[in-house]
Amino acid sequence: MPRHLQREIEQLKKKILSLGALVEENVQRAVKSISDRDLKLANLVLGADPEIDQMEVEIEEDCLKTLALNQPVAIDLRFIIAVLKINNDLERIGDLAINIAERAAFLATRESVRIPFDFPGMSGLAQAMLKKSLDSLVNLDSKSAREVVVCDDRVDAMHREMYTQIAEGIRRNMDQLDSYINLLAVSRQLERIADHATNIAEDVIYMVDGEIARHRGDDYYSDKS
Repeated sequence: MPRHLQREIEQLKKKILSLGALVEENVQRAVKSISDRDLKLANLVLGADPEIDQMEVEIEEDCLKTLALNQPVAIDLRFIIAVLKINNDLERIGDLAINIAERAAFLATRESVRIPFDFPGMSGLAQAMLKKSLDSLVNLDSKSAREVVVCDDRVDAMHREMYTQIAEGIRRNMDQLDSYINLLAVSRQLERIADHATNIAEDVIYMVDGEIARHRGDDYYSDKS
């Protein structure tokens, strides 16, 4: 690999990992703002959005410039393509953290309501998937990335179960309908964060193994782990 291309790829890696760390921190804050009913923390999440957006634009521009000027091949090409896709997923996760924080800001101004689903379990698993997908990127570890993909169905199942529990909560407490609707939205955002973490993991698999890993069943990933 030419030295200038190596330098540009290392710089891209640093930038995407910095973006990942910022997004991961924002998700953690958003989740905590829900559980703690913390309006100040929710506002911190909202304030970080412009920085995430700016970083996403810069990384995309750097990727396109590197592609145009260096015409990379093989694993270098796969790396840049994967970074382009991961960059987009991280920006979307950042937006989902914003959505959760907005719900937290609303809930903090209303009477406290018991969260009628396993919020710690669901939020913890979604965050663990995000962390593991980013760790698999740092370590170029496709085995860990495959483990992330297998977890996605668990979050989906939690989200489906949540509907039943929210409906029961609404039947018992119609006066808190708005709060339950916002909690429903929070569950949906967590489910989507898990989806994007899965996308990142699949892009790591592509980058490391050269394998397009979308649309595979759990048995396939279990066999590969």
